[in-house]
Amino acid sequence: MGGAVVDTGDNGVKAPDGGWGWAVLFGCFIITGFSYAFPKAVSVFFKELIREFGVGYSDTAWISSILLAMLYGSGPICSILVNRFGCRPVMMVGGLFASLGMVMASFATNIIHIYLGTGVITGLGLALNFQPSLIMLNRYFSEKRPLANGLAAAGSPVALCCLSPLGQVLQYEYGWRGGFLILGGILLNCCACGALMRPLKAPKKTSEVDEKKESKPKPKLLDFTVFKDRGFLIYTVAAAIMVLGLFVPPVFVVSYAKELGNEDTKSALLLTILGFIDIFARPTCGIIAGLKWVRPRCVYLFSFAMIFNGTTDIIGSMAKDYPSLVVFCIFFGVSYGMVGALQFEVLMAIVGTEKFSSAIGLVLLVEAIAVLVGPPGAGRLLDATNNYMFVFLLAGCEVVLSALVLAICNMLFIKRKPQQPDPPAKMEMAITETEMEELNKAPKDNQDNGGGENGKKQAIEHEVMTKSDDKKVEEPESIGVDSIEVENASKKVTEPNCVVVEPESSL
Repeated sequence: MGGAVVDTGDNGVKAPDGGWGWAVLFGCFIITGFSYAFPKAVSVFFKELIREFGVGYSDTAWISSILLAMLYGSGPICSILVNRFGCRPVMMVGGLFASLGMVMASFATNIIHIYLGTGVITGLGLALNFQPSLIMLNRYFSEKRPLANGLAAAGSPVALCCLSPLGQVLQYEYGWRGGFLILGGILLNCCACGALMRPLKAPKKTSEVDEKKESKPKPKLLDFTVFKDRGFLIYTVAAAIMVLGLFVPPVFVVSYAKELGNEDTKSALLLTILGFIDIFARPTCGIIAGLKWVRPRCVYLFSFAMIFNGTTDIIGSMAKDYPSLVVFCIFFGVSYGMVGALQFEVLMAIVGTEKFSSAIGLVLLVEAIAVLVGPPGAGRLLDATNNYMFVFLLAGCEVVLSALVLAICNMLFIKRKPQQPDPPAKMEMAITETEMEELNKAPKDNQDNGGGENGKKQAIEHEVMTKSDDKKVEEPESIGVDSIEVENASKKVTEPNCVVVEPESSL
């Protein structure tokens, strides 16, 4: 389960690990930032929405929950669209949907309109960007994939550091309606990022081996055979449990700070602190996950990251003042960054490029159910107890439980695979096997055409090689027979009078 997969990319194209891949990585960086930071950044407007529509914490929590549920739940739809139309057109259409949803929500007259605009339409648009960007990143990077995943995942905290203070400023200057309208305009940048997703082109076919690859059947629009993989099943169950509590603290930490009597701007600064720490945690974790000793065991590093995150939530539940919340956000930023950098790298390592587009869609669909339950359930618990301690305790226990499920089930039910050669060695072996296959075809074809003549030639070559092996005495350099001379001598010579001269007579 933990072994790294070296992919050849779409249509048999080897991942370039650079080149235009860096432009794809930049686009994925922006898309990841919008996808994960938006549900948290929108929470800045919750207090204003509560006063505007007269609703409770649990009602406003449904906004982030529906947005995340659409981001995850529409995974299978994204998989089908990507396999049918490709990543680039799907992402550009998704950018239009994401912008349209926020613009529509700015004209809302009740909380239901916010659910439909920000939650459903914007969530669907972000989903049509998020999943295809990860698929393209997986196709462009193989050996550098852990680092690429870490850098792309860093888009989330960078966007959070920008969007959270921006949302606060927009709320003061233009109100929540003007803020939603401006954020909708910013989301049009998703279309530009989608334009960067240039598909990889297969090289011109130069051999029969390539023609055989070309004749492979087209991939299914949604491949359910991934459920036959035990590693995939364990990962899916653990990820679903993790999502129940993973997104709860970022959604409620600003309201928690305001409840303790802090100013709105000072409270929103907590998300900026969290995001700033997260920026450095994700690429660093990506570098660590790419180390030769760590990469085959990245599933256990992922489990450690979840335990770290859950423990931080449990300890942070005892915070009683602003400095305590700052310390909590620092440690939560580190652990959250580790989880963000590793969650899709582990999935890529399990299923590989060929099945990743279907696997991520199915995983996100299962996680969507947990997302619909997590933040709203925490909000309802807060309404019932009026104590943030229980909200953070519950979230921490859920994340720790998911880590234990992943690590223990991996140890008990997944057999350790034998150590495989390094990616360069694999490629060298693949090339050697291909060349040998081509070389072996030539004698067979010649045997069909030449018959007895080739038989004599092979016998002569064998006799010459046997004699040279039997002597085992180094001959003087002056009378040594070069391998090229032996090869030339073994060939039959045709004289101008069409008489075939045997090699022995030539010698």
